[in-house]
Amino acid sequence: MSNTHLNPMTEDDIANYLGNYPEFFERHAELLAAIHLTSPHSRRTVSLQERQAEMLRDKIRLLEGRIMEMIRHGNDNLGLSDKLLRWARDLFLAHEALTLPEQIANTIVSQFSVPQVAIRVWDVAAAFASAGFAQGVSDDTRVFASSLHEPFCGVNSGFEAVSWLAQPEQAVSVALLPLRGLDATGAPCAFGLLVLASPDAQRFNSTMGTDFLQRIAEMASATLSRLR
Repeated sequence: MSNTHLNPMTEDDIANYLGNYPEFFERHAELLAAIHLTSPHSRRTVSLQERQAEMLRDKIRLLEGRIMEMIRHGNDNLGLSDKLLRWARDLFLAHEALTLPEQIANTIVSQFSVPQVAIRVWDVAAAFASAGFAQGVSDDTRVFASSLHEPFCGVNSGFEAVSWLAQPEQAVSVALLPLRGLDATGAPCAFGLLVLASPDAQRFNSTMGTDFLQRIAEMASATLSRLR
């Protein structure tokens, strides 16, 4: 009994042979013209060359889609960068330290289309201790802010900070940005909290990146250091 009957040839054997001996098609070029496949697009029978052309067109369309997506993301990032620079410019032009928290909140609303923004700052200088932005912050919220080493994004689950908003009942998703600086001993600490809120549950979701929000928190922290 021959080995062929004991070990019948498989598709892998054929593929390996053709891969190792491409000159097979040079010796039997007529096979390339004779082979016909079913097109996945029209379900009609096409030649091997036409099927290869279809596969190449599919790959080109896939690459074009990826390129367009990269361009779209690039344009979105450029737009956000421009808004961030305009926001920073407005903060640099501010002269009255007492109005800085309100200006930060208002410009975030206008520049980044955030429906609601609130801000609180603590451990401020005596000249600002009676200001509204320095009131109504519990010890628990201060501890919570200090525990945040990056912005928190997610569903509003009854955070005290949400009550600082003008319409807290409309805050479905929130971003909580700790404002960080140094304490009297030079150790890092949180001295404030910036609240961004939206009625859209997906606006600030737990899976979103926080790099851009972190830049906002850093700029706000640097600006509000004048109050301490």
